[in-house]
Amino acid sequence: MMRSKHLLVVVGLLWLGAGLALAQPAAVDDRFASANTLPVDAKLRKGILENGLRYYIRENRRPENRVELRLAVNAGSILEDENQRGLAHFVEHMAFNGTENFKKQALVAYLESIGMRMGSDLNAYTSFDETVYMLQLPTDDAAILQTAFEILEDWAHAVSFEAEEIEKERGVVIEEWRGGRGAGARMRDEQFPVLFKDSLYAERLTIGDKETLESFAHQDLVRFYRDWYRPNLMAVIAVGDFDADHVESLIREHFEHLENPEGLRERFEAEVPDHEETLVSIADDEELTQTAVSIAFKRAPDSEGTVGDYRRSLVENSFYGMLNERLGELAQEADPPYLGASVSGGSFVRTKSVNMLSAGVVEGGLDRGLRALLIEAERARRFGFQATELERQKVNLLRYYEQAFNEREKTQSRVYAAEYVRSFLNGEPTPGIEYENDLAQALAPGITVAEVNELAAHFLDQGNRVILVSSPTSKDGPVTDREALLAAFEDATSTDLEEYEDDVAEGPLLAQIPEAGTILSRRVLAEIQSEEWTLSNGVRVVLRPTDFKNDDIRFTSYSPGGHSLVSDQDYIPATTATSVVMEGGVGKFEQSQLRKALAGKIAVASPTIGELTEGISGGGAPVDLETLFQLIHLYLTEPRKDRGAFESIRARMQGMLENRDARPETPFQDTLRELLSQNHPRRQPFTVETLADLDLDRSYEIYRDRFSDLGDFTFFFVGSFDFAEMAPLVETYLASLPSGGRTETWRDIGVERPGGVVERTVYKGLEDKARVQLILSGDFEWSRVNRYQLGTMVSALRMRLRGILREDLGGVYGVSVGSSTSRWPNSEYQVTIGFACAPDQAATLTAAVFSEIERFKREGVDSELLEKVIEAQRRQRETQLKENGFWLRSLRFSYFHDEDPNLLLDQDGLIDKLSRKKVREAARKYLDEKNYVKVVLMPEAARPEQTAAPGSLGGSQ
Repeated sequence: MMRSKHLLVVVGLLWLGAGLALAQPAAVDDRFASANTLPVDAKLRKGILENGLRYYIRENRRPENRVELRLAVNAGSILEDENQRGLAHFVEHMAFNGTENFKKQALVAYLESIGMRMGSDLNAYTSFDETVYMLQLPTDDAAILQTAFEILEDWAHAVSFEAEEIEKERGVVIEEWRGGRGAGARMRDEQFPVLFKDSLYAERLTIGDKETLESFAHQDLVRFYRDWYRPNLMAVIAVGDFDADHVESLIREHFEHLENPEGLRERFEAEVPDHEETLVSIADDEELTQTAVSIAFKRAPDSEGTVGDYRRSLVENSFYGMLNERLGELAQEADPPYLGASVSGGSFVRTKSVNMLSAGVVEGGLDRGLRALLIEAERARRFGFQATELERQKVNLLRYYEQAFNEREKTQSRVYAAEYVRSFLNGEPTPGIEYENDLAQALAPGITVAEVNELAAHFLDQGNRVILVSSPTSKDGPVTDREALLAAFEDATSTDLEEYEDDVAEGPLLAQIPEAGTILSRRVLAEIQSEEWTLSNGVRVVLRPTDFKNDDIRFTSYSPGGHSLVSDQDYIPATTATSVVMEGGVGKFEQSQLRKALAGKIAVASPTIGELTEGISGGGAPVDLETLFQLIHLYLTEPRKDRGAFESIRARMQGMLENRDARPETPFQDTLRELLSQNHPRRQPFTVETLADLDLDRSYEIYRDRFSDLGDFTFFFVGSFDFAEMAPLVETYLASLPSGGRTETWRDIGVERPGGVVERTVYKGLEDKARVQLILSGDFEWSRVNRYQLGTMVSALRMRLRGILREDLGGVYGVSVGSSTSRWPNSEYQVTIGFACAPDQAATLTAAVFSEIERFKREGVDSELLEKVIEAQRRQRETQLKENGFWLRSLRFSYFHDEDPNLLLDQDGLIDKLSRKKVREAARKYLDEKNYVKVVLMPEAARPEQTAAPGSLGGSQ
């Protein structure tokens, strides 16, 4: 079920257009009287135990044999005492480090043994006002479900808090705090005291402060848990493929006996005081890359419980959608006033909602960008919106509800679980999508321009206003001052303005339907329920109908060649060709006109030109399938060259690149790129200087060339369609694509990886943190078995390094371990290991990584760990096989690499070839300690006193 207040982004992004009539107002339905309370979805079972604990249960079969469980605690960092800052979040960490029934790491070990993965299936979060624990588990074993509720119960009242585990986790949480530091955190430190003036929200950041984390007494941590983890502040949410009666009995079995402690502390709500004056924060930082301005208008939280409340939210979303469309059009001007801008509204913190105007601007462009932002809001206030704009928003809105309604039986359990968490914590109603769709269809047609214009008239009202400006540090001083910011509002209200002109192009997408070709042959791939069609122009189409979703079709395609076939001189025009051309629209439609010309249609197509291939990808809804095919045909045959759009994208790219080197991560990544490619000219970073190579005419020529002869294209379609309805569309729009018999393939551009050991240290950054990236690489013998064994070995290594670096040493918050392979132009592999840590721990932790690599090569993986990896693979494959995205990616991979797609079902065949010995052999083959690149990012303060070597990148040595 989708609540309307969460449509702000979706409504702005859905394709809009003409030709879809609004539903006419139905006869008055007694259910939809304004004062009526919204009902509770009949498919949701709600209850409350005598101790105050609430529960939400829903049977749902997507995904099959899975349950989503949540323990929601109505307590977060806002409830901390002064000496507990950061301990609400620390308690969350400790819940995974030992409970009454799961000693130390036994809980994580058990969940991994049944195939669940940290992060994906097992996670938690803490915020200002709540803490939520999340589990996804199999339901095909009754014992697993029983154990899952034992885990939830332990989290609720039986976390161990062993002293040794607290001290280990202290280092982990401090590293999480350290990892979050940077320019953004420093801006937050400056702005939150202004945004949340005189409120606890300014002082109770969830991560806490380092001093408290380093020194808190154990009893203060336990005290937070004892005070606030209690039944009357908790809810259990269970959504999944199970019997609801059984799950309710498990909830009662595990939670009815819990008691609230004596002398309960009051669960208060932290207020954000109102203020008449405009509050201003102007902050700069030498590591910021862009200037940004935001204007927040704080207001009382919206009520949500009635039909009238729901209708108001529909009106608000219409306002946000229309103003966002106008702001987006300004960003596409040849000389745009800002890099991007948006308006939004909704919940802010528990006790305040907010309307927000925001923009990112080029260096030196704050005054112009802010003026444009305010003037557009003023234009809406002064003249209002036009009927055509509102009609598109209504069509768009109703199409969104229609899609959600169509997917009501295919909605993922995690979506419902998240909704019920919000219902418990914030009081969000849960009427169900069947009711909401009826409600929207009844209410939206009656929304008037006058109602939306009334919102626009008061949007810039002064009370509770906060202006936040952040910018890169300049030698010329602050980019603005309070007086200039306030004067911008006065300027907007006194400027002569013209009414907005709604520029809509008339006519169909395609002026003329192309002459259809034919399907020459069909090959049935029975095992994977697919077909391969060869068309009269040589195009190949692979189709797999599914019933995983009701309103979802996805496609992708490829043709050999890519920008490898252009000269080095044309490399930049080639790599930017699709962005440049798409910015100009397609056919006779400018980009903004195209959005308006696709009313209520869900159809997206995006061409790409990569190094080895070119193609087009996207998707849509079954009802919009012909529109999707028309977009494919248009982008491949009628690209649009627009000089103004080109200048716009160049100006915005320049604004985004001007201060790119200010981020410490930029020279770090640039160094990695340089070393891994041996400074190849086509692996250079994109900088302001690169913009000189942008060339609209050459980009357009390359685009036309890459898509001029489509006879060697292979398309893939996966989703809710059948072969019969696809055939005429394929014949009309794909078999008619131009084909001249050109035969080509990609070209090896000569990027060679380095040999031996290459190490570099980059000194950049103000914060006391380091980052280590290690890339081991070499030649690869291409095969499914080798890819599988490499991936399995890496998964096992990931678990081991997490256990060593995080759990044993407490030196990192997380460690990433991944692998990749390529077949062309050279068959190679990479194993990548990365982590962030304290600078003085980088060498020690790196040594620990190499020590574990050596152990893996010497001893291999133990049986228990290998079984965990294999079980996780099995469980992941169970859900993947019911996902459109998995099939689309896998089919493309198989065809591109000339592999039998029927083998996609043969995971057992890979597992049968696996053994501890094979994994150890993989470690010895792929963890080559004599052939790696290591780059370490250290703060400026750690730089040796000697001057950096001439020409070193970003201060690297």
